[in-house]
Amino acid sequence: MADRTAGQARLTLVLGGARSGKSRYALDLAMASKSPWVYIATAEALDEEMRTRITEHRQARGQDWSTIEAPIDLAAALTSAPTSAPVVVDCLTLWLSNLMIGHHDIDEATINFEAALGRRLAQTILVSNEVGLGVVPETQLGRAFRDRAGSLHQRIAAKAERVVCMVAGIPMTVKDLP
Repeated sequence: MADRTAGQARLTLVLGGARSGKSRYALDLAMASKSPWVYIATAEALDEEMRTRITEHRQARGQDWSTIEAPIDLAAALTSAPTSAPVVVDCLTLWLSNLMIGHHDIDEATINFEAALGRRLAQTILVSNEVGLGVVPETQLGRAFRDRAGSLHQRIAAKAERVVCMVAGIPMTVKDLP
């Protein structure tokens, strides 16, 4: 379970590898505040495996969470969330992948997303995969994705009051401003 005092940061970035406990940690942080809670999902159910994952995530959250599907327009999803509700966005790397595959303007989408983050007053927790710790991707698209993800993480981490890196289910605080 997440440290309840840590749940008070207005903007938290939770990074980690696959199955590192990022989502569970983010949900615990949000649930340290009173409901209603909002989950903004960037994943799309494009195949059976992803449909199963999405279903499992919904069941794990329970019925007290409202879900906003936002594979592309994350700024609009943040803006539509109740102003007093804690929000978990899961995950930024899936969002970035959706933008890249759909040939969207990533710079414009990022600027709009950051502006929407700046307007939020309630707690916002962003989940993302740290993809820059592994081997150099073999393909040009893979390298472009890794580079874009690294730049996005740096931009968001600079704005966040709290940055946590998850390793094997253990949160390691990287940044924690008062």
